[in-house]
Amino acid sequence: MYLCDENNMFCDYKCPDDMNIEPILHQKTFPELTTDELYELLRVRSEVFVVEQNCVYQDMDGDDQKSIHLWLTVADKIVALARVCPAGTHMKEISIGRVITTERGKGYGKQIMLHAIDAAVEHFGATLIDIEAQEYAKGFYGSVGFKQSSDTFLLDGIPHIKMTWTK
Repeated sequence: MYLCDENNMFCDYKCPDDMNIEPILHQKTFPELTTDELYELLRVRSEVFVVEQNCVYQDMDGDDQKSIHLWLTVADKIVALARVCPAGTHMKEISIGRVITTERGKGYGKQIMLHAIDAAVEHFGATLIDIEAQEYAKGFYGSVGFKQSSDTFLLDGIPHIKMTWTK
């Protein structure tokens, strides 16, 4: 732990935010999650989807128990997360959702998506993966191989599109 002032003016150390630290990947099924890990994943999801996006919705939807949970940490702080749902839970096909980056512009979103795709293939044998993407993020999901597969629809009051990845 480094003790630096806000502007690093009185600090002789390079703080973690200033270093090129590789994030650590965590991947667990629901039963493998500790209480603290589950709390932190749900806290971050609520912070972004409910508070930051000002969207009241039911996050705990019953799909977490069947899903693979992935998250990246830097200095013990979650910087990205996602969950991979088996077919027939959140969507008809295998799906990836609850995708969040807490530090934007550092490539963590792309990293977590690529890990989530790998997990979907490894754990569920995915040859096709669906997502319900917020419409503004179409380019981001396109960059990891997803293609738009529906017209725009509203989900919790936010424009979304279905996008599909195929192996």
